[in-house]
Amino acid sequence: MSSIQLPSKDKTILGILGAIGVISLIVIFLNDDEFHTRLWTNLLHNGVFFTLISLMAIFFICISVTAYAGWNVVFRRVWDGMSQFLIIGLVLMGVIALGVYFGWHHLYHWADPETAANDEIIKGKSGFLNKNFYTFVGLGILATWLFFARKMRGLTIAEDDHGDNKWEHYKSMKFYAALFLPIAGFSSAAAIWLWLMSVDPHWYSTMFAWYTGASCFVSMIALTILLLIYLKSRGYYHNVNSEHFHDLGKFLFAFSVFWTYLWFSQYMLIWYGNIGEETVYFQTRIQEYPVLFYGNLIMNFVLPFLILIRNDTKRKYGTLILVAIIVFFGHWIDLFQMVKPGVLHTAHELAGHAANAAVDHSAQNAAHGGHEVSGFKAGDTLPGLPELGLMLGFLALFFATTLHFLSKAALTPKKDPFLQESLHHHV
Repeated sequence: MSSIQLPSKDKTILGILGAIGVISLIVIFLNDDEFHTRLWTNLLHNGVFFTLISLMAIFFICISVTAYAGWNVVFRRVWDGMSQFLIIGLVLMGVIALGVYFGWHHLYHWADPETAANDEIIKGKSGFLNKNFYTFVGLGILATWLFFARKMRGLTIAEDDHGDNKWEHYKSMKFYAALFLPIAGFSSAAAIWLWLMSVDPHWYSTMFAWYTGASCFVSMIALTILLLIYLKSRGYYHNVNSEHFHDLGKFLFAFSVFWTYLWFSQYMLIWYGNIGEETVYFQTRIQEYPVLFYGNLIMNFVLPFLILIRNDTKRKYGTLILVAIIVFFGHWIDLFQMVKPGVLHTAHELAGHAANAAVDHSAQNAAHGGHEVSGFKAGDTLPGLPELGLMLGFLALFFATTLHFLSKAALTPKKDPFLQESLHHHV
């Protein structure tokens, strides 16, 4: 199957969405506080979200190759394309890491020298939470992911060109896939702890990396469904049929349930243990972000569970599009509530107001340029229109990157040893 050529109209739409993202970023910058909290929070939120989605794409490729799974070979190049967004992810997270190193922003409580020197809990974690580890180890992890993504893509393309011995390149892919899986398992946890969990440095959860990884995996499946349906509507991927979508629908359903299992397990164990340094994370979100906290469970579990539990709904394009959009947006919201409360807490303290019940909220709001700890504030307690616009810009960039790399090679690996199995896949 040949590579793709986008219609001019579709390129224009992607360009418009990208422009909306840029305009939204400017609006956020012009209406921000003195620390540019909202700007940096949005860059961290979207940068981590889409970077981890691209990681999950190469992770699933490596799982499939190692397990000799052939059902997805016919469209596996879509995941190849998604994984190449790690190039942009490296740049985005590099900017944030430089911000930590040179003090350009205040995303992390532990990065403030005065806090790090006087806070006993943060001092105890200083071997991990410090600017050198965040910058060099964090970016080193991302560069490692990118190396494997480029290597796996290079091998599968080389197989198209020189794959007369159909197992030769597959054995090489299997070697690198098997090498990458444990590296990705351990390094992704460390990266998630650095980028997301350390936003609330007093808090920790042994399940947080699993929880976040499952969230980004199911988001990756949702984007795969949307992209494949779009490409089929443009005359590509004729061999991707209802059997393949049925399996993708099952993954969307199963990992929504798995994510919910992790959500409940993390919450239930912390609630039952009732240890102050653990419960504060959920107490903040339940009391000050109730719409996000409970809406998160409805969007990411209740709706996909009820819609996809019927077997035939996993084969209907309209249903799959609806659920994929709900799930993607729901998990984007989930990362918003992972990041926003901790960053705002840091900004409030830097504004000279300790985060305790004795602080007068009106004085705190005035000192912080309009941000409130409680009550509704667009961009703080809920994403505002600029946040949604910036997300659309990032989504357009993600799709444009994926489609760019899809245009550079055949859409289906022509000499993959499991291609026939994928072409005749039946559930």
